[in-house]
Amino acid sequence: MNYKSALHNKIFEVISQASKELNIESYVIGGFVRDLLLKRGNKKDIDIVAVGSGIELALKVSELLPKKPKVQVFKTYGTAMLRFEDTEIEFVGARKESYHFESRNPVVENGTLEDDQNRRDFTINALALSLNPNNFGDLSDPFNGLADLENKIIKTPLDPDITYSDDPLRMMRAIRFANQLHFEIDQKSLDSIAKNKERINIISGERIVDELNKILLTETPSVGFLLLYKTGLLDIILPELTALNQVEEIEGHTHKNNFYHTLEVVDNISPNTNDVWLRWAALLHDIGKAPTKRFNKKQGWTFHGHEFLGGKMAKKIFERLHMPLNQKMKFVQKMVTMSSRPIVLSQDTVTDSAVRRLVFDAGEDVEDLMTLCEADITTKNPTKFKKYHQNFEIVRKKIVEVEERDQVRNFQPPITGEEIMEIFNLKPSREIGVLKEAIKEAILEGEIPNEYDAAYEFMMKRAGKLGLTSVK
Repeated sequence: MNYKSALHNKIFEVISQASKELNIESYVIGGFVRDLLLKRGNKKDIDIVAVGSGIELALKVSELLPKKPKVQVFKTYGTAMLRFEDTEIEFVGARKESYHFESRNPVVENGTLEDDQNRRDFTINALALSLNPNNFGDLSDPFNGLADLENKIIKTPLDPDITYSDDPLRMMRAIRFANQLHFEIDQKSLDSIAKNKERINIISGERIVDELNKILLTETPSVGFLLLYKTGLLDIILPELTALNQVEEIEGHTHKNNFYHTLEVVDNISPNTNDVWLRWAALLHDIGKAPTKRFNKKQGWTFHGHEFLGGKMAKKIFERLHMPLNQKMKFVQKMVTMSSRPIVLSQDTVTDSAVRRLVFDAGEDVEDLMTLCEADITTKNPTKFKKYHQNFEIVRKKIVEVEERDQVRNFQPPITGEEIMEIFNLKPSREIGVLKEAIKEAILEGEIPNEYDAAYEFMMKRAGKLGLTSVK
C-alpha cells in the first residue's frame, strides 16, 4: 500500500534527498503515521528512523533546507532534532534493544528497520512509511498494525510480558492511548498489565504523572482511570483514590461509593475546563473521606473535616510523585480544602456575609471553585439536580453583586499595620493583629463597608475597648 500523496510536507522530500546523498534508508514512523492513517489532525512532531546514523541524516537535512535550522545533537542517545516551520523532527538510527530487569533504560545496538519496529510499544506505533526514492510512501507493517487501527485495538508487537516488563511505562501508555483514541486494549495485553503491574515501581514519578496528565486531559478521563484501577496500577500509583472504593452498611445505613463518584466528577468537569490542575482537584477532592469516615446512630455516616485532611493528603501525593510543589500544588490544595463551601451555600439561604467570606478565601480562584462544585453534583434525582444547579446560579449572581459592591476578592483591610502602629504609637505587638483582624471580620460580616473612613471609625471604637489611645 502506498501513501505517497499523504507525504506532501516539503520536509519529507528533503529527507528523501538527504537519504539518497548519504546512501542510507530512512522512514517516518510512530505517532505521525498512526495519526495520518486515522485522519487525526496534524502532529507537530515527526519521528524519523534511519538505517544508519540518525545524527548524520539530521545534519544533512539541515544543510539542504533553505534556512539551515540548528540541529540539536544528543550523542548519548544517538539522536538529533531540528525544527522545520512549526514542526519538531527527531532523527534516530534504527536500533535493537535489550533490558536489565531493574531498569527501563535499554542497552542499545545498531539494527535494521525490523529491529526498530520490534522495540516499539504497540503495533499501531510500529507502522512506517518509506522516504526512500525507490519506494517513497510504501507502508511497512510487520505486525498488522493497520488492521489493529481499523479494529481499534491496542496490541504489543511482541509478547506483552516482554514489552511491559522491559519498559513498564508502556502499561500506562496502553491505557492512555485506549482512552485518547477510544480503542480497546487486547485481552492478552490487558491481562499482562495486571500481571506486570508491580514493575511500575521502577518508573519515576515524573514519567507516571506525565501519563496521568494525558489521561486527565482526555474527553472522558474515567475510562482511563477505570482501566488503571482494573489492572491494579491505580492501587500502586494513587492508593488514596482506590481507598474510596468501598461501601459499608451499618444498621441499614449506607454511604455512596466515593471512588465512582469521584470519576463522575472528573468527567463532569472535563467539558468545562482544559486546566489539568483543576482536573487534578476534581480527582482528589474527596480523598480525605476514606480516613475520616465514621458512623453514629444519630447522623449515620459522616466525613467530618475530610476537605481539610484532603488538602494535606494532596500535598503528600504531589511530593511522592515528584509533581510541582509550587503554585500549582497550592491551587489544588486550596480547591480540595474549599470544595464543599459553595455546596453548603447552595443548600442554605445565601447570606451576603457567607458569600463575602467565600470570595475572600477563594480570591482569584472563585470561578474555578464554582466550576468544581457544580461538577460535584452527581445526584440521579432530577428534582434535586435541577434545584442544586438553580441554587448555584443564585450563588454565582450573589458573588457578582458582592464583588461589585464590597470588592473583597484578595482585599487587604483599608488600614495597614504600619498605620495602626503610628496612630497608637505602638511597637510590633499582638494588639496590631487583633485590630487588623477585627476590621477584616467587620467588613466580611457586613458590619462596615470596605472603606477607609468606616474602618477608621470602627478601629477607634475597638481600640478603646483594648485601652489604646490615639496619639494623633
